[in-house]
Amino acid sequence: MDDIKLEGMLHLHVVRSPYARARIVSVSGGINGKELKADMVAVGEDAGNGEAIVHFPVLAAESVNYVGQPVAAVLGADSYEAEDKAEEVDVQYDPLKPVVDPVQSLVSDPIHPGTKSNVISESIKGKDFNLEAPIEVEETLKMERVTPNPLEMRGVVAAYDGSILTIYASTQSVFSWREGLSSSLGLKEDSVRVIQMDTGGAFGSKGGIYPEYVVAAYAAMKLRRPVKWVESRYEHLMVTDQGRGARATMRVFADRRGKILGLKGDLILDSGACPLGGDWAAGWIAFQLTGPYAIPKAYVRTRSVYTNKVSTGPYRGAGRPEAAFFMERMIDRVADETGIDQAEVRLTNATTTGYESPLGLRTGGFRPFLKEALSAFSYTKRKKSGNVGLSCFVLVPAAYGGEWARVAVHDGRLKVWMGGSSHGQGHDVFARRLVSKELKVGEDLIEVELSDTRQISGGVGSWGSRTAMLGGGALIEASRKLKAQAKRKLGAKYSIASLLKGDFEAEALFEPKGSLLSFGANLVTAKVRSGMAAIDEVVSYYDVGEVLNRYMVESQIEGGFAQAVGEVLYEQALYNEDGQLLTATLAESGVPHSTEMPKFTVLTASHRSALPHGAKGVGESPTIGVPPAATRALEVVLKTRLTSLPIESEKLWAKPLSESD
Repeated sequence: MDDIKLEGMLHLHVVRSPYARARIVSVSGGINGKELKADMVAVGEDAGNGEAIVHFPVLAAESVNYVGQPVAAVLGADSYEAEDKAEEVDVQYDPLKPVVDPVQSLVSDPIHPGTKSNVISESIKGKDFNLEAPIEVEETLKMERVTPNPLEMRGVVAAYDGSILTIYASTQSVFSWREGLSSSLGLKEDSVRVIQMDTGGAFGSKGGIYPEYVVAAYAAMKLRRPVKWVESRYEHLMVTDQGRGARATMRVFADRRGKILGLKGDLILDSGACPLGGDWAAGWIAFQLTGPYAIPKAYVRTRSVYTNKVSTGPYRGAGRPEAAFFMERMIDRVADETGIDQAEVRLTNATTTGYESPLGLRTGGFRPFLKEALSAFSYTKRKKSGNVGLSCFVLVPAAYGGEWARVAVHDGRLKVWMGGSSHGQGHDVFARRLVSKELKVGEDLIEVELSDTRQISGGVGSWGSRTAMLGGGALIEASRKLKAQAKRKLGAKYSIASLLKGDFEAEALFEPKGSLLSFGANLVTAKVRSGMAAIDEVVSYYDVGEVLNRYMVESQIEGGFAQAVGEVLYEQALYNEDGQLLTATLAESGVPHSTEMPKFTVLTASHRSALPHGAKGVGESPTIGVPPAATRALEVVLKTRLTSLPIESEKLWAKPLSESD
């Protein structure tokens, strides 16, 4: 996206708040909130009970609520001139004491005027119960905030010709961008065109729009000149939506055989100052807490709370890793309390047939899959080393809305568009294969185009382990429609050659029926080297269904392994009591080096799904399954209970193992 150069293009620089919480006394210079009064989103309902609707402006005009919140913007002929012009903007602040800790937020005065508390949303899942059991264990578990950190940071180029606003985007969803921009700017959706550029990673951070995109679009419309904005790595660490930020107090009731009779949870999610999705995320975590286990009683209270930090949002797994970490850590606690092997406890509790948990999660029988996984891991042999961690999970893909695809014949070639395109996963590989198989056209004659709201009628986006399943299904349906269209027109003259000489196109919205869930398990081993515990090997056993491309599947898993290891050992978005970001560089935020990676072993199961191509999701599996297994492996080596991620470095120190160990 940053390579785009348009005639007369200006570069945008954003003036940001240096305070985590302050009242704005005055702003002069640049484009500011007095001029651009658009909202990003509004949260709350005016139901006559005095509870205010909280508006989150594109540019703050009255107050700021996190470090880096946009206050004004300036333009220059290049990025350097724009940055220099930022000095001309004068903002006067009246600093206020920020609320940084999510637990403290529950009892602190509201950070948003007119609200009764800092609780954004609260829900109850399951039914409360009273239960006496031989084993009752309670623990508070935490997953601290992390930053997405894709190779290519966020950015946008906006151009306006007087009628159409054209957006060149580094994005996961052109249609969610179109919807967000048209809503914020008061435009009709058909007057906004969003074109995805070759996108270098996202991990959830590029699914929706941000204030900077709206400002760039507004400036382009106002000046009738193209405007580019690309964030710096410092800005990315400071103001791009962060992931995780969840803590749960879990209480588990079990018998002496390790059978879990019930669980209770109290979940708090740090949503930041502007919950662009964080208001529902806590309930989404709670929904999945029972995982692949038949737990007869469950009761979970969830609260999403405001803090004076940047918002949390989707990050690879988006609620699934949190649920798995909380549940799997308690499974291990039950194993320790009973003295029963971790695998046996999981087998004891695994579902055997279709099961609906008290929290609403419907799964199939997990025990046969777990037995397969333990055999694939050679678990009985490996566990003798005493350095093994195990975890299990259910992958719930983002199937809502289905997905679109379009296939068209053009100049003797096939062109393909999907509603959700690749941002580094290599989706073009399976797309060509599926279309080639349906239409019997060589893959070298198939071009997979990036998403464009003008080229396809609809789309959802690429996230939530959905694209191979839903996008692939849509491609198959669109290809079949195109073939049927060509056969109707050509009749007996139909052939591959006549198809490619014709003028045909077809679209399809694929909306699957039935469950798309899949199971997964991870085994991780740890060692002590030079006095410090380290992850030694990471192994997967994931049900990926029909493998559309082996290399692509393995690459997805290995990349997720690396991301998960980083989350366990290194990565964290850390703030001080004044709400200032302490991890403002890559070195401080903890991205691991390749030399720090363990051995990766990718094992997969292939139980076809009910979809026409038999595929299942895989993209989020490693960040769901690896963290609890890695934490357990380190725990058994160190003989120290570990309850939060990332693991504090001082907890990883131990006495060196002898050569015999």
